[in-house]
Amino acid sequence: MFDSTSLSRPQLRRQLRAARRALPPAAQRKAAQDLYRQLAHHPLFHRARHIALYLPNDGEIDPRPLLRAAQKRGKATYLPVLSPWPRTKMVFQRIRPGEHMVKNRFGIHEPARNLAQQRKVWTLDLVLLPLVGFDCYGGRLGMGGGFYDRSLAYRSRRKCWNKPVLLGLAHKCQQVDRLSMASWDVPLQGTVTDKGWY
Repeated sequence: MFDSTSLSRPQLRRQLRAARRALPPAAQRKAAQDLYRQLAHHPLFHRARHIALYLPNDGEIDPRPLLRAAQKRGKATYLPVLSPWPRTKMVFQRIRPGEHMVKNRFGIHEPARNLAQQRKVWTLDLVLLPLVGFDCYGGRLGMGGGFYDRSLAYRSRRKCWNKPVLLGLAHKCQQVDRLSMASWDVPLQGTVTDKGWY
C-alpha cells in the first residue's frame, strides 16, 4: 500500500501508474480473471441490467471478461465515449459484441459515436470505473481529466441520487492509505481488486 501523505496528487498519480504498468502480461491476465471471480457472481452484478465498463489502457485492470459475461447474460453494456464538444464531456453508449471501435483523442478505443445508443448515466444500474489510486473510504484518484467526476457531478448536488452504484476497479498495488478528496471528487461505493473488495 502506498503512503500518500508525503506526495502531491501528480506525484502519486505518476507512481501508481508506473506500478500498474510494471505488472507483466501474465500478471495482468491473472488479475483480470481474479477480478472476474470477485464480481461475476456478486448480487450487485447479477441484479444490474444496465452496466457501464471501460476498455483497459495504461496498465488498468482489464474488465473485458466481465463485459463478455454481462453480454452473455443479456445485460445491456455501455462504454464511455468522449464528446467532440464540449471536449470535457463524456457519455455512455451501448456496446454489443463485435461492434466497430475507433480511437478517441487519447488513443483509447471507444464505440463509433451513435446518439441513439447513448444512455443518461443516472439510468444505469452499475458503473465500473477505472482508477489510478483508491483508498478504503471511497476515495478515487483518476487520470486527472475529470471526465467521470463531471459525468457524475449530479450526485453531489442532489444527495438523494443513489443510481448508479459506483465501483472502482483496480489492481491491489493501486491502494493508498488515504486520498485527499477535492470538492468535485465523486466518492465510490467501493473498489474491487483482484484480491478483494474495499
